[in-house]
Amino acid sequence: MWQFSRPDAVEVLKDAKAQRALRRYFASMSNAIPAKFMIAKRVPAGLSGKDIWQEHDLLLSTFTDFQDRIDCGKLKLEELPAPKKSFLDLKIEIARKILSECNFCERACKVDRTHGKTGFCSCGAEPEISSYFTHLGEEPELVPSFTIFFMGCTFQCCFCQNYSVSQWLEAGRRVSIKQLALLAETAKAQGCRNVNFVGGEPTPWTHAILEAMRLCKTSIPVVWNSNAGYSLQTAKLLQGFADVYLLDFKYGPGDCSTRLSNFENYWEVSKRNHLMAMESGELIIRHLVLPNHLECCTKPIFKWVASELGKNTRVNIMFQYRPEYKVYEHSEPDMNRRLTKEEMKRALEIADEAGLGNYIT
Repeated sequence: MWQFSRPDAVEVLKDAKAQRALRRYFASMSNAIPAKFMIAKRVPAGLSGKDIWQEHDLLLSTFTDFQDRIDCGKLKLEELPAPKKSFLDLKIEIARKILSECNFCERACKVDRTHGKTGFCSCGAEPEISSYFTHLGEEPELVPSFTIFFMGCTFQCCFCQNYSVSQWLEAGRRVSIKQLALLAETAKAQGCRNVNFVGGEPTPWTHAILEAMRLCKTSIPVVWNSNAGYSLQTAKLLQGFADVYLLDFKYGPGDCSTRLSNFENYWEVSKRNHLMAMESGELIIRHLVLPNHLECCTKPIFKWVASELGKNTRVNIMFQYRPEYKVYEHSEPDMNRRLTKEEMKRALEIADEAGLGNYIT
């Protein structure tokens, strides 16, 4: 029984700070209210005659109204008829268009994945996964979490701990949209609190994930577990779909992201996506503390989070860094070691100095 190995996952149900940060998630997890994708399937689309993104923005407002009324008990999901074309259908239509000139991530490779072309992430059109299982190692509020690990990634972190998946060093397993939907339904039947789309990185597979959840008949919260490097277009598609954004905030405003992950402009992209996540869903931030990156990364990140997202934002300060993958080939010698006790202590001091009041380790 997972309750014995993760008693904190039971105790978190009474944690006032977690409850305040993730109020809707806890309600959806316990079936008191439906997951966002279930509501999106009841918002009628195709009636405005507007451009496709204009219609999307208009429907997001309708979705928000429906969600608010459902959440406060003024409206029941079953009272809403299933439309011929829904908000979720429109998202899928947009995602399919993006797939033909791919810009799901901020790199915007613009390749036509529908005709066998691949960009930086090496992802094709049909979803490929590495594995799926009930994960007991996530944040306590998420455990047990049904994680689906997708192949490929939009980053090339020299220290990646999951590089066989992110860099395609293992063979992916192609799955159908229907199989993905069945996995999500199985998750709820197995007692999982959520379905957790991760990798690698889920971003290149946004189209497939949206389609799978259209077929899913069971209400279960969607966790979007990402490096936060996705494009503005993907950020919009996630609005009214993702229940919990489980986002990395890896690097500060310097060039660390370029040197360590081969990803430029991460600071600005990540800030935008975290702001949009907080605006449209509920957010858990993961910050992996890196050796000798407290001043350039940890400090500005914590200061920005406290200032722009709020001091009660749920933050997981992670001390699990270990040298992996190509880190020993890197020019920064400090990346070849684990964190010191002094660095771990200092990271917590920085969080306290920033005023963060809802962090876990």
